[in-house]
Amino acid sequence: MCGIFAYLNHNVPRERRYILEVLFNGLRRLEYRGYDSAGICIDSSDLASVSEDQPRIPSNSPRAIVFRQEGNIEKLVKSVYEDVAATDLNLEELFPVHAAIAHTRWATHGEPAPRNSHPQSSGPGNEFLVVHNGVVTNYEVLKETLVRHGFTFESETDTEVIPKLAKFVFDKANEAGDDQGVTFAEVVIEVMRHLEGAYALIFKSRHYPNELIACKRGSPLILGVKELNEHVNSEPLYDPKFLSNPKTNEPKELFFSSDANAVVEHTKKVLVIEDDEVAHIKDGSVSILKFDHGKDKKSGSHSRPASVERAISVLEMEVEQINKGNYEHYMQKEIHEQPESLTTTMRGRLIRGGSCKAKSVLLGGLKDHLKTIRRSRRIVFIGCGTSYNAALAARPILEELSGMPVTMEVASDLLDRQGPIYREDTTVFVSQSGETADTLQALHYARENGALCVGITNTVSSAIARNTHCGVHINAGCEIGVASTKAYTSQIVVMAMLSLVIGGDTISNQARREAIIDGLFDLPNKVREVLKLDQEMKDLAKLLIAEQSLLMFGRGYNYATALEGALKVKEVALMHSEGILAGEMKHGPLALVDENLPIVVIATNDACFSKQQSVIQQLRARKGRLIVMCSKGEASLVSPGGSSRVIEVPLVEDCLQPVVNIVPLQLLAYHLTVLRGYNVDQPRNLAKSVTTQ
Repeated sequence: MCGIFAYLNHNVPRERRYILEVLFNGLRRLEYRGYDSAGICIDSSDLASVSEDQPRIPSNSPRAIVFRQEGNIEKLVKSVYEDVAATDLNLEELFPVHAAIAHTRWATHGEPAPRNSHPQSSGPGNEFLVVHNGVVTNYEVLKETLVRHGFTFESETDTEVIPKLAKFVFDKANEAGDDQGVTFAEVVIEVMRHLEGAYALIFKSRHYPNELIACKRGSPLILGVKELNEHVNSEPLYDPKFLSNPKTNEPKELFFSSDANAVVEHTKKVLVIEDDEVAHIKDGSVSILKFDHGKDKKSGSHSRPASVERAISVLEMEVEQINKGNYEHYMQKEIHEQPESLTTTMRGRLIRGGSCKAKSVLLGGLKDHLKTIRRSRRIVFIGCGTSYNAALAARPILEELSGMPVTMEVASDLLDRQGPIYREDTTVFVSQSGETADTLQALHYARENGALCVGITNTVSSAIARNTHCGVHINAGCEIGVASTKAYTSQIVVMAMLSLVIGGDTISNQARREAIIDGLFDLPNKVREVLKLDQEMKDLAKLLIAEQSLLMFGRGYNYATALEGALKVKEVALMHSEGILAGEMKHGPLALVDENLPIVVIATNDACFSKQQSVIQQLRARKGRLIVMCSKGEASLVSPGGSSRVIEVPLVEDCLQPVVNIVPLQLLAYHLTVLRGYNVDQPRNLAKSVTTQ
């Protein structure tokens, strides 16, 4: 997965220095999507001169300057300014119109190196340049074809076939002698016809100066629009006719981005690019074309793409959400934001009731499908990583309140074995980003099999949100740290509310339902209370800093807590950690126990408490080095005589306890990482949402 960004100013004179800083800041906002290499492309001052080898380049076309660097964004910034100083490139030169593209990479094809960084080029002269997020699955076949036609390749990436294919298409079209010449959009659409896989692309070309084209299939992409003559009281921010009736001569700035994070500091007016759409910026206007890729394949003919009208929407986020504020790291900030994110997740959805009304939950995104869900043969949770763990934490309460069988599926495994999904099933797809590739493919698989599809995501207008029949937005707010924290706890809360809604309002479970709703109202306060353990978790991290491995035992509601706590430690602290179902302890894991291996046992007071006490006794009998998490006031029950280190947390309703219990483990993972000297926001080999396979 990668981050792509582009900036075009129209009738707004901007210095080259300003353009560079817009690109660098855009990449900084996207760095959570990849940080092993980066690159940008801007224009030089040199205009093209007609030559025999490139006779079709317009005379007003500047030469493209490409900078690519291995490492994070700051290494790119440093190298760019060093190169600028060495070449005397004028940073104060003004451009009334300028199109620039940028990329930050998470390597999938080829090691992190300048040659494998983006933008990738069509060859000498940089006639076509492309930045890419995704994977082209048929790149090897395309590469073989292009090699036979005389193209040479310099990188190991799948991306390099795209600009070379664009040049091949352009050259062939012009050889045909078309007097009108082929348009930029026609070139890009013909390239798209040959690509398979998931991708978001931005094209820049010397043949089409001051134009940009973006397209996507499966990977996220938005267009941001900032009109410079816009005044607060003169016209509304929401202008549904902007794209269909553009003011081409008005000064404006336009931005393409993988994520709203990189756009919100410039404008809140955005358009989400849909699959198989081509957004073409030319002369200050934006046109949207759409073609039916499936229809083209089926008929064998090339249909003319249709022009579509799209409305601008307004982002509901603030710049403050993407800044670290007074915190040292995004992960630290997001851990401490959980009381607020939980409050936002529940706002307007919990109904306190009154003298004649029972307490209840309202999930507007599901109300039209509740009858279908309740008639389902089973409910299937599908997710990956942290989202899977959140669903696992919620499974027991959904089974209890609905009386329906609930099964769990890791998205990739479901696809690998083509597991049975039926029309009578309700499938629930859980994803923080809403773009997770395996989960999205599992969604398409479930739809093909006729199941009702429900989405639970943190990203409005994401692919999963758009392709499910109904769903719930978790409202956790922007999450930039690669290791998910507040999205995880908000996902559990949303699924607890989902359980309350599906379970109905039968008399037999009314008391249980009301207790859970009361617990939900009080949950943010309980999380604030447990966040006071921050220093205690830092002290514990100091004791574990040199350890090579850590086990976590949980069961019942807190089996998911053991899995998620272990995942956080391995994600960011780069320390082997394993979450284990405590009921399986004697079926193998007990062999690992000795006086040196640290073991966390989650033993808060719920239906499994006595069983966890037994686990603690067995581990202590084998001289296990125990760290026990228990409910406040129960330290003597789990650690008689102070024989173990104890972490005491507030007691809440059992189905909500995983929300409280995970917070100390998040803090432990955070402090372990910082103390070990690793980058907590950019863990090794990982990126935020895995949108490629």
